[in-house]
Amino acid sequence: MVQVLGSEAGAQVNLIYASLLSAIEHAERSIHITMAYFVPNAQLIEALKKAAHRGVDVRLVMPGFSDYWITFHAGRSHYAELLEGKVRIFERRDALLHAKTAVIDGVWSTVGSSNMDFRSFLHNDEVNAVILGADFAADMEAMFAADLQASVEITSEQWERRSSFKRFKERFARLWEYWL
Repeated sequence: MVQVLGSEAGAQVNLIYASLLSAIEHAERSIHITMAYFVPNAQLIEALKKAAHRGVDVRLVMPGFSDYWITFHAGRSHYAELLEGKVRIFERRDALLHAKTAVIDGVWSTVGSSNMDFRSFLHNDEVNAVILGADFAADMEAMFAADLQASVEITSEQWERRSSFKRFKERFARLWEYWL
């Protein structure tokens, strides 16, 4: 089953975001997300952390650098909370990451132009395809595995050792995250 969802109408916004959150909240085995511009709201962060705490393998592949510094640092400002919540974070540092995908439990997948945050669905003209099925999910998992292989894992210990300047940029960027 393929459903293409766009953000041109308010009802579609709620449908897209609700579908993502529902898939995360009902995940039993895995949540694998690759995201170029990741600025999650509190609801998404909580859903990811709860999934990790119930034993779901939650892995995020994020960019190691970006063409939008403020979005990059706003997203990174959430790493500490996600890492504390047992979410595993990886950064792809060898290429400019632009993928926006998710695969949940090997059956629910989405790919599209949305950054999978509520603001992106609400204010931007985004389109995502939500695909239910193991065959497509297997192809998505293979792409995720390739991105993961080319990425470096961020650990809590190493994250705590980042510089004061990086912490400042994260705090500053977070002030603007709603508009990113």
